[in-house]
Amino acid sequence: MFGLIDRSKGYLFCSTDLRAILQASHERIGEEIERLDANRLLNTAPEDLKQYLSNKYSIQPLILKKDEWYADTAETKIDVRHDQMRWISDRSRPALIAGERVEVRIPFEGEKELFYAQSNQMSSSVPRGAVAGQELVLRYEYPTDSPRDVRQQVDKDLAEIEQYISWQHSMIDGHNTSLKHAAGAAIDARRQRLLAQSQRAASLGIPIKRKEDAPKTYAIPTAQRKAAPVLPPASSTPFQPEPTWAMEHYEHALKIVQDMAVVMERSPSAFTSMNEESLRQHFLLQLNGQFEGNATGETFNMSGKTDILLRVQDRNVFIAECKFWKGPKAFGEAIDQLLSYATWRDSKTAILVFNRGTETSTVLKGVDTVAKAHKNFKRPTSWSHESGFRYVFHNNGDTNREMIMTVLVFHVPE
Repeated sequence: MFGLIDRSKGYLFCSTDLRAILQASHERIGEEIERLDANRLLNTAPEDLKQYLSNKYSIQPLILKKDEWYADTAETKIDVRHDQMRWISDRSRPALIAGERVEVRIPFEGEKELFYAQSNQMSSSVPRGAVAGQELVLRYEYPTDSPRDVRQQVDKDLAEIEQYISWQHSMIDGHNTSLKHAAGAAIDARRQRLLAQSQRAASLGIPIKRKEDAPKTYAIPTAQRKAAPVLPPASSTPFQPEPTWAMEHYEHALKIVQDMAVVMERSPSAFTSMNEESLRQHFLLQLNGQFEGNATGETFNMSGKTDILLRVQDRNVFIAECKFWKGPKAFGEAIDQLLSYATWRDSKTAILVFNRGTETSTVLKGVDTVAKAHKNFKRPTSWSHESGFRYVFHNNGDTNREMIMTVLVFHVPE
């Protein structure tokens, strides 16, 4: 990862520049994004691609496993010609006597090349050691006729090494945290560039021929330092842009739904005897008042009928299911039902859960547990709401077609 450096003198933490290493890692993210086949890039869910690149280019810091350390001892020969307390007739040549070697071996986790990388802090004393596989080796030698207790020196050396490691940690942690943002910015920049290029090409009105030698797949480089992350699966077929419903409109639709729930709370007697269909009609009435009559109920869509469907120019832009809470199993079936309706990229969906007679905290816990355990669940999203959650799911059969699913729980009077 860092190249070959002469470390023959055994000095640690001073052969390479950690800042340069981290900067190079950032640059390789941009280079990989630029190498990626254009359609492969456009057909891959950006969040999945960001996560892949973040995992691939993150650096695992050093952690010494002192609870697993051990020592080896062996006989050796010691050159004492520089010992002024000994009488040596000829100090120009080695004077070898019997000696002992103690090797303390400490297993570690992380990138072994970091033992040679200098952070932005260092002391006047540079520790020495060697790296053998996944072990740090500290070596001590002394003449047999002058035995010494090396434990004190071992503790001192390890404390110094751990200080250097801690200085690295702050830099590495900052680097790893920034990777996802850096990857996202580079992905967005190239996606925008490719989409603009596609629009300009389409405006020519002339068929565009693909180069015969253009790459159709992307091979992941072998990573030596850790298990190689897998590039998210996606097609390299020509990318077809699809319309998306702006988040501000989605949020507005949800606000209409929530405002209707406030009405239910303020006038409980009017809603006590209503079933799912009756409640749905009230939500439809409000949505149609805001979205020019494009909201319909019980509309056939894909493999069934959806409770609330908002269409714009023959595209389903908002799909919602209205369900009374009947336990986790029924809620899981509601998710399956909603997934069967979603037909295109970047769908905006919702499940409106009407709760009668069950503790709201129990319902919320059940919703979150079932959603995160679903086979199509991808990740939660940051959305602060006291009686709901927001998730990202993938469509059936295509992990790159993502849909936003907001679940809102409403208390319905008994």
